[in-house]
Amino acid sequence: MSNLTEYLAQKRDALLRRRAHARSGEVRPLRLQAQAHAEGRSGVRRIRIRDFQVISDSPPDFADYDLGPSSPELLLGALSSCLTHTYLIQAADQQIALEDVSVEVHGQLDPRAGTPGHETTPIYPHDLSYTVRLTTDATELDALNAAVERCCPILNLLRQGVEVRGTVERVPVSRAAA
Repeated sequence: MSNLTEYLAQKRDALLRRRAHARSGEVRPLRLQAQAHAEGRSGVRRIRIRDFQVISDSPPDFADYDLGPSSPELLLGALSSCLTHTYLIQAADQQIALEDVSVEVHGQLDPRAGTPGHETTPIYPHDLSYTVRLTTDATELDALNAAVERCCPILNLLRQGVEVRGTVERVPVSRAAA
């Protein structure tokens, strides 16, 4: 493939096949899974998703080695990736030629959160914003932008929130060593 325009034609074909398959009634929800494990001595987190591995770490000022992005940075990366992919999907669907798509996401994370005088400062990434750069000759992009805002899974998750349940399982050291 020599450029994004050719890719968008393939993306449109795949999108049409996927929609037809979804209407067939044979599709069920996908179960997503990710696992992270903290490595001894370094605290580096190895994130495993399907057959892929990502390293997450923090800067040295937080007793880490800066071997990978932090969890909040990965969240911003997931949003930028999802927005970029959703622009590709929607451009393919609407048959809008794009030469290039890039999305830059910014946010704030305040290390003072929760400390005296900053009790109300969010402990999570906040003040999120993004800038999309589309290289295209198309001049009417309102429908494309509206479709992306409506369909981007990570954008909508962050905007609307979702319930997250958690459990903690204690494993005795004697059993973990076995």
